[in-house]
Amino acid sequence: MPTIRSVPPVSAHRSEAIVPSALSGQVDRGVRVNCRNCRAGTHCIANELPSAELEKLDEMGFFRRTVRRGEHLYRAGQKFAALYAVRTGFFKTVVLLEEGRTQVTGFHMAGDVLGTDGIGTGVQSTEAIALEDSDVCVLTFERLEQLTRSLPGLQRSLHRLLSREIVREQGVMALLGGMSADARVAAFLLNLSYRFQSRQYSGREFQLRMSREDIGSYLGLKLETVSRTLSRFADEGLVSVNSKLVKLLDLAGIHRLAGQIPRTVLPVAPVNSAMPLRKAS
Repeated sequence: MPTIRSVPPVSAHRSEAIVPSALSGQVDRGVRVNCRNCRAGTHCIANELPSAELEKLDEMGFFRRTVRRGEHLYRAGQKFAALYAVRTGFFKTVVLLEEGRTQVTGFHMAGDVLGTDGIGTGVQSTEAIALEDSDVCVLTFERLEQLTRSLPGLQRSLHRLLSREIVREQGVMALLGGMSADARVAAFLLNLSYRFQSRQYSGREFQLRMSREDIGSYLGLKLETVSRTLSRFADEGLVSVNSKLVKLLDLAGIHRLAGQIPRTVLPVAPVNSAMPLRKAS
């Protein structure tokens, strides 16, 4: 099993270029976010907050940050300063290994919150990289902690967020534990399908923002194995694959391949046949 490299905190010079300047840059730019009007709110930390608490959250003046495709939102070894709620776009998180390689640990879309790995140690242990041009809400953690003391709903939301992250990691372990290559790829597609549908996008047709190599890294498979598996799924009529566009044609068949999917990987029943409200571009 690969050994995770211990990453020392970045130097003060590098930290200044990434953390404080990045956060103050949002303040200087003055692009404030409004949780009440956010499309990702139903999946974010502000989900189910009473209106009074939402108002307090907005009064604190959290700001937005734009991250271009290929850019880092934060790096391993960087001083922890904030959580980042994805408003639009897509990210991957990676961990650095002793051998100099990287291991993809997750893919994150609108409503997901990044940066929780830095809460315990005060230093980020993973890196978050934008897979497309993306916007995030910069939730300064010191300010967030102050708010949770007076807003019980926000405190519960933060606890749920941390719990979801633990469950997600358990799901990754289940995927890598003993599932075949076919089962891993099938479960991965079903998980993406569920997540898109829960955000009112199509759960049957969506773009794979990540590369085949990234999928392989996440699932513990070689690039060639991922490509061959998707091609075979297409030959068997389970999916249609056109570059990054994937259509799930036979959900029952994909579920059969996935077998007994742990609830941590797919927490709800199969995606229904009705097309949701929006198509994920």
